[in-house]
Amino acid sequence: MTGDETSSPLEKLRDYYDHEELVCPDCGYEDERGSWDSETDGGVVEYTHECPECGAVREHTLEVGDE
Repeated sequence: MTGDETSSPLEKLRDYYDHEELVCPDCGYEDERGSWDSETDGGVVEYTHECPECGAVREHTLEVGDE
């Protein structure tokens, strides 16, 4: 069994952000050792990353529903 089979879709999305979205659009700094944080209240999942160079904060917010 691989790690991908045991990861939830939300964990896979955070892994994607950790690998593909670590270049700050404001200053161009590449945070090679950084990662996105995630929080949820059960209905909304919010991913955030703060650039260590300029302090810019980026967010991705997803609503989780029964639709």
